[in-house]
Amino acid sequence: MAGAPGARDGDAPSADRRNRAPGEGLEIRVRGQVQGVGFRPFVWQLARGMGLAGEVLNDGEGVLIRVSGGDLTAFVAALRDMAPPLARVDRIEVAPCRVEASGFGIAPSGKGAVATRVTPDAATCGACLEEVRGDGRRRGYAFTNCTHCGPRFTILRELPYDRAQTSMAGFPMCPDCAAEYGDPADRRFHAQPIACPACGPRIWFEAHGHEGGALAEAVALLRHGGVLAVKGLGGFHLACDARNAEAVARLRLRKRRPGKPFAVMAAEEMADRIAEISEADRALLRDPAAPVVLVPSRGVLPEGVAPGMAALGLMLPYTPLHHLLLQGFGGPLVMTSGNLSGEPQVIGNDEAREKLAAFADGFLMHDREIVRRLDDSVERARPPMVLRRARGRAPGTLPLPEGFGRAPQVLALGGQMKAAICLVRDGQALLSHHLGDLDEALTFDEFRRALRDHAALFDHRAEIVAVDLHPGYRATQAGHAMGLPVAEVQHHHAHLASCLADALWPLGGGPVAGIVLDGTGLGADGTIWGGELLLGDYAGFERVAHLAPAPLAGGEAAAREPWRNALVRLDAAGLADLADRLFPRQPREVLRRAVAAGVNAPLSSSAGRLFDAVAACLGLAAARQGYEGEAAMRLEALTGDGAPYPFEGLNPAPMFRALARDLEAGAAPGSIAQSFHLGLARAFCAPARHLVETGRAQAVALTGGCFQNARLLQACLTELEGLPVLTHRAVPANDGGLALGQALVAAARHIGAAETA
Repeated sequence: MAGAPGARDGDAPSADRRNRAPGEGLEIRVRGQVQGVGFRPFVWQLARGMGLAGEVLNDGEGVLIRVSGGDLTAFVAALRDMAPPLARVDRIEVAPCRVEASGFGIAPSGKGAVATRVTPDAATCGACLEEVRGDGRRRGYAFTNCTHCGPRFTILRELPYDRAQTSMAGFPMCPDCAAEYGDPADRRFHAQPIACPACGPRIWFEAHGHEGGALAEAVALLRHGGVLAVKGLGGFHLACDARNAEAVARLRLRKRRPGKPFAVMAAEEMADRIAEISEADRALLRDPAAPVVLVPSRGVLPEGVAPGMAALGLMLPYTPLHHLLLQGFGGPLVMTSGNLSGEPQVIGNDEAREKLAAFADGFLMHDREIVRRLDDSVERARPPMVLRRARGRAPGTLPLPEGFGRAPQVLALGGQMKAAICLVRDGQALLSHHLGDLDEALTFDEFRRALRDHAALFDHRAEIVAVDLHPGYRATQAGHAMGLPVAEVQHHHAHLASCLADALWPLGGGPVAGIVLDGTGLGADGTIWGGELLLGDYAGFERVAHLAPAPLAGGEAAAREPWRNALVRLDAAGLADLADRLFPRQPREVLRRAVAAGVNAPLSSSAGRLFDAVAACLGLAAARQGYEGEAAMRLEALTGDGAPYPFEGLNPAPMFRALARDLEAGAAPGSIAQSFHLGLARAFCAPARHLVETGRAQAVALTGGCFQNARLLQACLTELEGLPVLTHRAVPANDGGLALGQALVAAARHIGAAETA
């Protein structure tokens, strides 16, 4: 496991047994994700196997080991090389100490400041799944877990991570569970959510006020085409038979979600029948985080599952309850978040009865409280990217790049959409889970709760708060109201810094050429940006070039109605007649007069709106998008061959004229989509390459929400072949990663100011 810079295993001369007097040993500090993952029993077993003496304990900084005797160099190396599955060792610090002990034991947890990680929730491990399917006392038990799997962050109230601080506190352990919990040789040693049918949570089924047998009735409802509300780890899902077109349509109608793709949960053997799964996909599906993975669909499920998409959002069952439900049902299930439109996911039983009764025909409930809402993470394996960072990934921390060791404690608040916050402390960045769009009052309530929650959980005392430039963002307003020094960070600079941080680009690594393509963000000049070529680093940037601007006709309406963007782009390219033919029922002349008068039509270089314009020309969600990004996602899903469309620098007018000729010639939509993607990639990559080849930039960074588009990302990587290219891997390229960039920009400015003071 890779570690952050710092003292390495065995660095200290005293790690060698030679030249040590009796009683001389080592004090070893292990930092990282090392609590709640079975690290202490691992150390106990390792030390006893090597004939060592001493003790191991948890404290506020991680795991502390005092040890003597034997080959301590090999022992220290094994701490990293043989660590438990859920552990992540960032740093091992070694110092000489005197150890007076005849054996090796596990000492009580210590106190101290909170500086260690809370472990993310993890999918059911193979050993627990065997028990659920076996003949022992946990046969068929929906809450089976051990130190290698199960709930963590979703049940934690506060640190330290002990049972009394979780929602398992109300379930006293039976003698059998207590014996496992107290045995260092057992994989359930100090597994805080440990439970069994005799002492743990229970499940039940509800329908129309009736409570009955759980799984059998839930499966029967699904087989009859019903919609089932299922209480999971981070909230409720709404489930139905993914093979039943009528059931899928019924769920869409009830939830008022006409086109946004649904995620599907399937056992692995069924997953292979409905999707084309590569080895990289399979490895990600099996990851303990158990994200929703975007994989090519085989087209065997009804079109209503993911309308207009070539990819399917697929996840494997990640709790024993999900395994049991799928085993009983025998097929794939739609699993979409249980919430009212625009609101956060429902987590409480009473809340579910109140808010989901109009959607669900029955409820599969349990009595373990969900302390923290967590949506499912969404990721790709090909190419690797995180689209939504949530359950299974949060609250995992990220190491800061070289040079940020003196960074102050920074709180960054992100943007308005796909909100997430970021806390920087002690060489680590904690990027929160996906919170949602702050336009919604309940989501903003969740945002404020996250601020309190994360500060308390991680003992964070912000010295600086970083916010977006946009004064209308609720996060920006919240930051200015905190009474702390405020660092305002331009939106696209934050995207660039986020990509640099994700790639561990050093603070002193030099400037990079940042291709930043997204929807909209307030520019440093007060205009609306979105298709940018920046030359910069963490501390600052220069806007080298940008997409030729076009009016956002109708302001925010342009983001909802793609035809508006197509109209202004076609008109600018001298193709007004084509716009009239493509959009005969839209109020074109009214819009043109408003644009000419400058009424509610600010200029913007948005790449997102360019995608919308091209999609609208092909008739994709032209009149109105049913969800954010629908037009662009449908455009990406089209397949075909095509040569790159021409741009004049970063002016797309020649591209639209070539597109018009192809439409006239009856070219396939997939061919047009391919030509657009290739042309846009070439237009931005050529000047970026020039910056690197002339020595002004050290690398190219690809960031912004448009780079969730795998086709665009791959086209840019091809254009930039031979150059160092930085991309997102663990942090979303969209606004979900914005707070990380804001935090590091603020930290870099602070460090720079301190150095010049």
